[in-house]
Amino acid sequence: MSESSAEVVADVASAAVAVSAAGAAGGWRRATGIAGVAIGVVAAGAAAGVALERMTVGRGMRQKARLALDSAGPYGSLRGMPGKAFADDGTELYYEVDDLDEEAAPAAIGPRRRRLFGRKSPAPVTVVFSHGYCLSQDSWHFQRAALRGVVRTVHWDQRSHGRSGRGVAQTRDDEPVTIEQLGRDLKAVIDAAAPEGPLVLVGHSMGGMTVMALADQYPELIRERVVGVAFVGTSSGRLGEVNYGLPVAGVNAVRRVLPGVLKALGQRAELVEKGRRATADLFAGIIKRYSFASRDVDPAVARFAERMIESTPIDVVAEYYPAFNDHDKTEALVHLADLPVLVLAGVQDLVTPSEHSEAIADLLPDAELVLVPDAGHLVMLEHPEVVTDRFADLLTRTGAVPAGATVKGYGSTSTAQPG
Repeated sequence: MSESSAEVVADVASAAVAVSAAGAAGGWRRATGIAGVAIGVVAAGAAAGVALERMTVGRGMRQKARLALDSAGPYGSLRGMPGKAFADDGTELYYEVDDLDEEAAPAAIGPRRRRLFGRKSPAPVTVVFSHGYCLSQDSWHFQRAALRGVVRTVHWDQRSHGRSGRGVAQTRDDEPVTIEQLGRDLKAVIDAAAPEGPLVLVGHSMGGMTVMALADQYPELIRERVVGVAFVGTSSGRLGEVNYGLPVAGVNAVRRVLPGVLKALGQRAELVEKGRRATADLFAGIIKRYSFASRDVDPAVARFAERMIESTPIDVVAEYYPAFNDHDKTEALVHLADLPVLVLAGVQDLVTPSEHSEAIADLLPDAELVLVPDAGHLVMLEHPEVVTDRFADLLTRTGAVPAGATVKGYGSTSTAQPG
């Protein structure tokens, strides 16, 4: 290991020791000690990138840059008409709707629908976006900006993420989070925000798994209403085999200790969050390593992703983690076989490797498979123009927008927002 790499790992270990020293019980000290080892292994994978940042930008400058980016960055600023759905356990699920704007974009959506013999106009296609683990609905910022007014969209926050409430079953009954539960949550959001009309379902990472769980549990909904699906950087199973770009020994160590460590950390959430803030520089490097592949990613976009991930409480991170090893929705894909499907991934995704997207596409022979070079896990933020272009093509194929329609510039945030 290089000197700079060793320095990064030492920093993480020091943070773990600091948290350990503040703990109240011997068992807690032992758990956080193990945490230092596990986090150190992961940090080693990101060490080169972090070391480079340390050589080029001082700590104080990075802190000032973060504050400047937080105040000036437009990302995540788009808002729609708010609404609430309730999951089967009572969890409050927050969503926002961006409605079709027929007055502002007549060329894009074609002539106004006419009523026939006094009957109600048909409901428009609704595109429902489901975000990934430790993110929020704002992760779709660029695609949302581009599609506003062109097609009706619903953006929602998964339970315990973003503006949604903490999972009732988890906080009240100590039940584990399951991907099946997330599928039922999505059904509740659809029932509340898009109770009628055709649907296009879009999911990134955990959001794609959520869509698969919906298909598995509600095949009639897929058959009767869904006209298209997009999977971005996701997996239908075998996530326990992912190595996160680590050497074999390192990934085996992480797999062995991480579930227990996360559980222990989740039980001391307030203490851990303080340590998390104290080591913000280090974790910013790790987040960047596992989110993006491009060297020239916009610093404001990188900071935006960092803020979303930072805002996910450590106990939420802990309660979700075991669900991914149990996830296997390969058989659910059969319900999507006759639909237009887009499967898109970054070639350098270390979280859900592109091979997992290829496996999905192999089971859906008519799906369009798009592998984006020089892209990591957050491909929709890293290369928004590619993702938006492919979405627009999918929406044309489903009939959600007419052929020849154009979407707005993918970075635009100038559209007037609902009050």
